[in-house]
Amino acid sequence: MKFKYYQIDAFSDKVFGGNPACVVPLQNWLSDDLLLKITQENAVAETAFFIDNGESFNLRWFTPELEMDLCGHATLAAAHVIKTILDFPLDEMVFATLSGNLKVTCHGGWYDLNLPSRPPIPAELPKEIQSALNIQPQEVYKSRDYMLVYKNEQEIKDIQLNRQLFDQINLGCGGVVVTSKGDTSDFVSRFFTPQTTILEDPVTGSAHCTLIPFWSTRLKKKNLLALQLSERGGKLACRDIGERIVVGGQATTYSSGEFFLR
Repeated sequence: MKFKYYQIDAFSDKVFGGNPACVVPLQNWLSDDLLLKITQENAVAETAFFIDNGESFNLRWFTPELEMDLCGHATLAAAHVIKTILDFPLDEMVFATLSGNLKVTCHGGWYDLNLPSRPPIPAELPKEIQSALNIQPQEVYKSRDYMLVYKNEQEIKDIQLNRQLFDQINLGCGGVVVTSKGDTSDFVSRFFTPQTTILEDPVTGSAHCTLIPFWSTRLKKKNLLALQLSERGGKLACRDIGERIVVGGQATTYSSGEFFLR
């Protein structure tokens, strides 16, 4: 059997920026074990698999370790493939996922992802995370991910993790996002996941389900510009719309090809 795949740099208007994701269109679902093996072979943080069901698209996301409940950058990548490469005449598409129906709107080369809002609540920092950090946060919160708030952007840039200590904690589908007010943006962040192939995620759309309601309340703004300060970097146009949030970004096609299963 022959399958098409596409590698997309999401949340970037140029290659080698943003967050790479592979996108694989399917006619029917393969076994979970096979989907995981394909993802491991792709060797990027996330692979998105989708099926066109006529009225919407069934969408699933896998890391090399497990299936995720939500992935923003791979959703953006899938929308880019559907709109730009497969030439579906859609300015709006709906994805049926583990996190419910997600709507993506396309306009002028940008993709707006309508995602669930996940406001954080104050929390205690687990000792495994605390001991792994070279700089301690001012505040600690928790939603799906732990969210650590810092004094300024320079501290976010300077954060280093002792991976041996960090990998002692298992957060399931979650990770640790570090954040502060930005120097040239409303807020900045970085995202780390223990016990994974890729420690620092380049751009994390799903983390903004928590970052946006937090910074919207703190800054008293509904529209925000966010930067993720990974080595590849990413820019996100954010909106707080109540029980949902909107994350906007661009995408660039890096490669396409075929793989074969016998």
